[in-house]
Amino acid sequence: MSEVGDLLDYLVAHHGGKAEAFLKRIAARHEHMGFGSMATHKQKLHRWKTGTHPDRNTQFALADFLGCPRRDVVELGWPAWLHRAVPDALLAPRRATPTALKAPRKAGETVERRRFMITAAAGGMALALAPGAPATARAGRRVGDGLAALHEQRLIALRHLDDKIGSGHVYNAAVNEFDMITGALRTASYSEETGRRLLAAAADAQRAAGWTAYDSGHPDRAETHFADASEDALSSQDPEVLATTLSFWAIKLYSTGAPQEAVSLVEAAKVHGRATGSARMLAMLHARASRAHARAGDLRASDREANAAMDAYSNAISLTEDLPSLYWVNLGEIHQLLGSSALNLGHPARALDHFQQAATVGLAELQESYDGDSFPRGAAIYEARAAEAHLELDAIEEAVAVAHLAVEHMGGVNSARGSSALADLRTKLRVHRSVPEVRNFLEFTA
Repeated sequence: MSEVGDLLDYLVAHHGGKAEAFLKRIAARHEHMGFGSMATHKQKLHRWKTGTHPDRNTQFALADFLGCPRRDVVELGWPAWLHRAVPDALLAPRRATPTALKAPRKAGETVERRRFMITAAAGGMALALAPGAPATARAGRRVGDGLAALHEQRLIALRHLDDKIGSGHVYNAAVNEFDMITGALRTASYSEETGRRLLAAAADAQRAAGWTAYDSGHPDRAETHFADASEDALSSQDPEVLATTLSFWAIKLYSTGAPQEAVSLVEAAKVHGRATGSARMLAMLHARASRAHARAGDLRASDREANAAMDAYSNAISLTEDLPSLYWVNLGEIHQLLGSSALNLGHPARALDHFQQAATVGLAELQESYDGDSFPRGAAIYEARAAEAHLELDAIEEAVAVAHLAVEHMGGVNSARGSSALADLRTKLRVHRSVPEVRNFLEFTA
């Protein structure tokens, strides 16, 4: 099939799956724009696929329907402008050019547009149009699964370093790892399976770069990394990497004023989370959705996702037998996330109940309590939220006691998110500076 055929097949499938219904929607736009009526028989679409160019007004109507600017139709011509409406990853079976192997993105292609197309591809279109593997390289030194395994192990080490020391020193390492992997993808020869693993590793390296950029206080840079990671994960067909990437991207979005966009990403992540077969993965994604809905102020949706998270977690296998990327997800983590949601929704008592359950000593023997020693940055952020909940309940002494724990956990950790959480807590405590314990804390942390 021609490239324009691939593009049109995606668009038809994405907009209902029926050629005539797709054409009728374009025809309605055509008439609304003052261009008159337009035929909608499916032979028209076949002619477009086989070389007939739609007239300019029809292209304008199609572009308007797809949300593409009219200038693209004029400047790029048919069918080049259609690329602006179709994620490149979905054409990988025929072009074999994953993001890791591409030249820089086209000027004017915004991260927001890429995010929209990634969400569409990763969600409803994932099963219908699963992208193929990267093309098997035919030249260069031969590499096998051993190289992919080495990169996978190094990425695991980067995750744990980020947990322990924060993102400041890890970002450059993640970018360098991506560069090494893409070097192999471009210059080495390998089997299809090895190519998939290397591309999935490249996606995970970009995810790590996105996360550490965000945690270091560079949200715009993080967006680009997350978009690249998602497109490579789509091309690799690795559901674990894609679900994980979208969930981390969602954190950035709901934390920077875009909770509805975060909800869309998490819903797409669930499609691939189910494909992993991990109940723990689904529990984490439901908890993440609860956070996004809470940030949007939707109590009912947040509670629904919170209940779904607990239900899913009840079916999780042991942590040591589950997916390696979920090493940080236990029942304590789920409670921390649900407590954070409750706090956002204005329920401090419920939030404290979750925070306290996260640290329940009785769960420690089952490795289900939150491990603040292994995750000091996360512990500091959650403790800052617990202190805030105490403040909202006028339990000032308890708030200060927990605030001291947060400061202790942040010692030696380089994280803009953690530092911001403590700065926000100090601001809220200043209202109570007449209380000796508060005054001492503010002086201690000045």
